[in-house]
Amino acid sequence: MLAGLLFLIPATFFVIGVVRDRRRLSNAVWLGIALVMLLLLLAEAGRDNPVLSMPLLLAFTLAVLGLLLLPLALLANGVVMVRREGRSLGNLLSLLAGLALLGEMAYFAWGITQPNDWIRGSAFGLFLVSAYIAFLFVSLLLYSVIYGRTGRRHGFDGIVVLGAGLIGDRVPRLLANRLDRALRLYRRDREAGRSPVIVVSGGQGSDEQVSEAFAMSRYLLERGVPEDDVVLEDQATTTEENLRYSKALLAERGLNGRVVAVTNNYHVFRTAVLSRKQGLRLQVIGAPTAWYFVPSAFLREFVALLVRNPVVHGLACAVLMAGGLALTQIG
Repeated sequence: MLAGLLFLIPATFFVIGVVRDRRRLSNAVWLGIALVMLLLLLAEAGRDNPVLSMPLLLAFTLAVLGLLLLPLALLANGVVMVRREGRSLGNLLSLLAGLALLGEMAYFAWGITQPNDWIRGSAFGLFLVSAYIAFLFVSLLLYSVIYGRTGRRHGFDGIVVLGAGLIGDRVPRLLANRLDRALRLYRRDREAGRSPVIVVSGGQGSDEQVSEAFAMSRYLLERGVPEDDVVLEDQATTTEENLRYSKALLAERGLNGRVVAVTNNYHVFRTAVLSRKQGLRLQVIGAPTAWYFVPSAFLREFVALLVRNPVVHGLACAVLMAGGLALTQIG
């Protein structure tokens, strides 16, 4: 009975959270906790049941292999990012993460063999911290995928396209993907008899010749969107401002119905979390991103989410510790 509750309680909180608001960051944590508890319970049940133990053993083997290969994959991605995107700190994230993981693995392998209790303890402690961060990362990644692939895909009154950096006055591929996705949503609703407007949101950076909003509107007009259906918001410099200023412009036009924000897929869930914190009722839909750009981009999103939502640490840590203690009692 107690063993079943260890899975059912976080699973129930996950379902309730999704039903109440899909944009809750805690949904990702409850999903991760439920999956961890399910795996532990299956492992316990599979000790004397080959039907369960063999698939679990295979999954565990693949997970360990993936963990060992992950630093190398991050290093390779980091090299590709530097070559294609430059040496900014954001572009170095996957490279730095790969080096950090290799260093942690090397220290753990060396530290647990040492006679000094402090060294062994620090090696084990570092391993636990790394495992906890990995748990949060995987939980957020899984839920980001779930959020991005569910929800409404039509029937909008307003479509907000979040800006991204320009190349001079030209729309780069990353931003063009967002605009193309917005165009598909716009045309689908027009064909269904609705009259949505597209808000292009983004100010002018120091290295940009025009505002992002101006370049984005020109892109849409060249592709047949009527000028009356394009609204420029050219003051925003952050995602929060993109959302807040765009929503205000829609409200001025009397459009207080269904609104969708379009960004790149790696940025979808953090945008949704930010919209909820601002009390904005809108959905977020993702556009494709170049494969090599996703790891570094999602690492940035992960760090930003954790830094701005420290309460998640306490929730995840407390529930995992409680579940672990309960499992030891069951065993």
